[in-house]
This record gives sequence, C-alpha cells and structure tokens, in this order.
Amino acid sequence: MAYKYVLYEASEHIATITLNKPEKLNAFQWLGRGEDAAEVWNAFQQAADDDDVKCIIVKGSGRAFTVGHDLSKVGFLYGFGTEKTDRRPSQRIRLKYDKMGMDDNMMNVFLNPKITISQLHGWCIGGGIYFPLLTDLALASEDAQMGLTEQRLGFSGSGVLGITHLIYHVGMKRALELLLTGKIITGKEAAEIGLVNRAVPADQLDEETWKLAKAMTLLPRDGIAIGKATRHLIYDRMGLIFDFIPGYISHTLFTNLRWEEDEYNFFKQRRDMGSAKDAFKERDRRYEGLI
Repeated sequence: MAYKYVLYEASEHIATITLNKPEKLNAFQWLGRGEDAAEVWNAFQQAADDDDVKCIIVKGSGRAFTVGHDLSKVGFLYGFGTEKTDRRPSQRIRLKYDKMGMDDNMMNVFLNPKITISQLHGWCIGGGIYFPLLTDLALASEDAQMGLTEQRLGFSGSGVLGITHLIYHVGMKRALELLLTGKIITGKEAAEIGLVNRAVPADQLDEETWKLAKAMTLLPRDGIAIGKATRHLIYDRMGLIFDFIPGYISHTLFTNLRWEEDEYNFFKQRRDMGSAKDAFKERDRRYEGLI
C-alpha cells in the first residue's frame, strides 16, 4: 500500500509506522476524515492483517513524534469558517467526526492484535500523548517534551481520549495536574510517573526500541493473539473500552463552549491574528510564571 504521509516498513516480524510530515512537526488531522490520519489507521490495519508481523513500532520523522492536532485546521472540520451562513455546525456533524476519530480509529489501535510500541522523541504533545496510552509499551528519549497542551484551549480536563487510561497510567492527582495545567514534562519525568515504560538517551532510542520489539517477536503468533484478546476482556472490565465513548462526546460538548469576554478564545485569536502558530503562542504566553 502506498502512503503519502506515512512511511511503512516490515522486516524481521516488525512493522514500523513512521509519521512523516516533518515540516509540520507531524501535526495530523486526528479527528474525523483527515487524509493524513487515515493513513496512520490504515497502516495499523495493514500490520494487523499481515500474519508475518508480530510487533508494531510507531514513531515520528524529523524533530518530533507529533505535536498533535493540526491547529490550523481545528474547527474547520465541522464547518467553522466554510459557509456563508451564520448557522452553527450541527450536533450530528460534530458527534459524527469526533466518534470517527476518538472512538472508531483510536480504539482499533488500542485493540490491535499485534504487540504495539510507541517510540517517542522531541515534541509529543496533545494527540501525541494518545499513543503511549493506546499502545502496549512506550519508550521515550529522556529529553522528549510531553504534555496535553491542547487542554489550554479550554478543555479543562475534558474532551480528550483516555482520561481513564491516563489515570490508570499515572494516578489521579498527576493526571489532573497534566490535564488542568497543560504542563510539559520530559521523557525522563514521563518514565518516573509511569506514562512510558522507560526513557533512554536520545541517541539510543532507535536501538533500544528495536531491541524491545525483537524481544516481542520471540513470542508465538497465537500466544500474542490470545494475550491481546485476553487483555481486551480485562480492559473491558476495567472500563478502558468504555472510556472511548465519553472521550468523543465530551469533545463535541467542548466545541459548543462559550467564552466570556475576559476569557481566551483560540478560534477568535486565530481569526484575528491570521495564524494558528501565533494564536497558540499567545495561549501559552498567559501561563508564563504560573506553571
């Protein structure tokens, strides 16, 4: 299968999926029908369908794993700014696209029948944090920059996939701190709190991830499949499968948020400044000296 935004390689029973938009720090349209994100989900499915593959590594090209959602396109998915009418996008359109992104696609990664590993370097923020929550294992470079910075758009601990997953990984208080502040932590700190399995020097990340993946390929195919199916049952009892449902519903609720005059509105700032980059810099500037 040919991809435009993803590099796909399979050898030695390992499939490597590389997010490949380095000029945009691997910002993808993770919600709805983003052409770039669709390639990521298709690549995971391609690996799932290949009986020779036992383990999947997902990584990023260039200076980042991924900076999450492409903020230059956020909102337009539902129809913001694309119509000559003042009518707001319908609830059914918002729910449709949010469910496709958070529920259908990302749950398929979580339940992929192969062993999955996230390899995290550089920026790993916003939607980038989903991957260490979704994959079986995760390694990060010690200097990786990780955080749920999209929470500063106004989510305030909502509208994100895997809040339950995050709480299971790092505990309730740490999860709430990451969600409510949008703070950035290093890969080393992420390992210390349990967000990733291990942090290694940046120049060793490729080698250490490959070694871990090779160890996973020593397991038998049927054993891997049975193990994943068993954990599917366990995760369901833990509430981790159900967690995908409130994720997309609360995201849709957020898209209806009303900002008061003294509150920061990213969409207004993006419109007035003419640049998503300037708008999110202004968003983060307000936190200087506080977090």
